[in-house]
Amino acid sequence: MTKNDSYEKIYADTAKALDELLGKSTYREHDILVIGCSTSEVTGHMIGTGSSTDAAEAIMDAVMAHIKDTGLFLAVQCCEHLNRALVVEQECADRYGFTEVNVIPALHAGGAFSMEAVKRFKNYTMVEDIHGKAALGMDIGDTFIGMHMRPVVVPIHTEHKSIGKAHLSMARTRRKFVGGERANYNDALR
Repeated sequence: MTKNDSYEKIYADTAKALDELLGKSTYREHDILVIGCSTSEVTGHMIGTGSSTDAAEAIMDAVMAHIKDTGLFLAVQCCEHLNRALVVEQECADRYGFTEVNVIPALHAGGAFSMEAVKRFKNYTMVEDIHGKAALGMDIGDTFIGMHMRPVVVPIHTEHKSIGKAHLSMARTRRKFVGGERANYNDALR
C-alpha cells in the first residue's frame, strides 16, 4: 500500500465513521465532540510506539471537513504523557470556563493527532480537562475518552469498527432519566 493509498483509506474510514456518528446523534451548536486518537494503532503498531503524522493529517482532514458546518467544538485528547490534556479552540475554553495549561504537544508527549490539531485550529489553547462536557465522542485506538463525556454515555453501534488498523468506538450522550417508575419521559431525548 502506498502512502497515498493509506491516506485515502484512513480518510475514507474516518469520513464514514463520522457520517454514522453524526447521523445517529442529536447535538446542538457549541456542543463538544471529543476525539482521542492513537495514530500508532491506526498504522498497526502498539499505542505510543509508531506515531504517524501522515495518519494524523488524513484523520484531521476528514474531521474538519465533516464538522465544519455543524457548529460543534472539537476537543482533541492528548496521550497519557500529558495527563490527557486537550487541544481546543480558545472560544470553546472561554465559553465553558476550562482551565488552560501551558504545554505544546509533541510526537511522543501528546501525540501526532494533537500536534495536527494545534496546526489546524484557528486559535488553539490547551486545557487540563473539559469536565465531562463532551456530547459526542470518537475513540480511535482505545485511548479512553470516557472521562471527557457527559453522563449518560450511550455507545453508537455502527458498521465501521476501525480506522486503519485501529479499533474504533463512538458514543453520544443523553439526558439522565429522573423520577422513577411513575415519571413520564420525552422520547425525543433518549
